[in-house]
Amino acid sequence: MSKIAIYPGTFDPFTNGHIDLIQRTLKIFEEVIIAVAPSYKKQPLFTVEERLGFITESVKDLKGARVESFKNLLVDYARDKNSIAIVRGLRAVSDFEYELQMALMNRRLDADIEAVFLMPSEEYTFLSSTLVKEVASFGGSVKGLVPEAVEKALKEKFKKSKVAPPLTGGGHRRG
Repeated sequence: MSKIAIYPGTFDPFTNGHIDLIQRTLKIFEEVIIAVAPSYKKQPLFTVEERLGFITESVKDLKGARVESFKNLLVDYARDKNSIAIVRGLRAVSDFEYELQMALMNRRLDADIEAVFLMPSEEYTFLSSTLVKEVASFGGSVKGLVPEAVEKALKEKFKKSKVAPPLTGGGHRRG
């Protein structure tokens, strides 16, 4: 049986920081499932189907990476996939408190699934999906921060709407 990790998130939008964490995960695990969550709390800019497409295209050359969506409890999903770990990225100390709470709750729900925290490359420590959306909504360049397909989609989305996305505030990062 291969060692499988789940890398969950809303990925709205998918960034090069996410790719960096997937590459790091594949150094530890034989397989990583990038698990796209629907995001009930947030108002996603892109549909689940669009996000699945962006991610699939972006990781197509990464052996051991696959992309799926899920709607159930994360630990149930991880158990169904025979995953031994849930991978989360920590960019700064501010991420830690939220991620620790989630990891401890997941451990309470299933002690057999480990939480693994990875730090991104230094060049991506500031990067978040929320920040990318904000910059793109005002016409700023996100080149080099997101895959090319995401960059094009962001330009199209904001060209059509001419409206900036609602920001989630900065307290919790998801995405």
